[in-house]
Amino acid sequence: MMKKYVLLTVVLSFVILLPSCYEGYTSKDGEPLKKYLPPEKLKELTINPDSSIWIIDVRPKDKYKAGHIPTAKSYPSSVIMDKLDELPKEQYLILYCETGGRAQSVIKKLEEQGYTKMMNWGGYKRWPYKLVED
Repeated sequence: MMKKYVLLTVVLSFVILLPSCYEGYTSKDGEPLKKYLPPEKLKELTINPDSSIWIIDVRPKDKYKAGHIPTAKSYPSSVIMDKLDELPKEQYLILYCETGGRAQSVIKKLEEQGYTKMMNWGGYKRWPYKLVED
């Protein structure tokens, strides 16, 4: 019986911690974005935007409208690959979703298309400040 509880604990820990493993992942040329990984630094970027950096929310449109990080653009994971003409490859992109897993999946797809300036910020729940509702 004890073995079952230990196994269950290990499996649950893995499931809970796995999505956060992608937090802070950067693509080939995305290292400069690491400074925006702490929420307070990303907040500074939202207050004083840098036109060379876009914050991208890859959650479904209804989730974005319910609350997103200020200045974030909505490019749901289900349609982002159809909108590559709107995403310049020279643009730095900070992507986030619920937990970081979906953002990582999008980053991998974008890397296959030649995008190199990206960072997975992780889940929007890391944002301790007020979200914007549309």
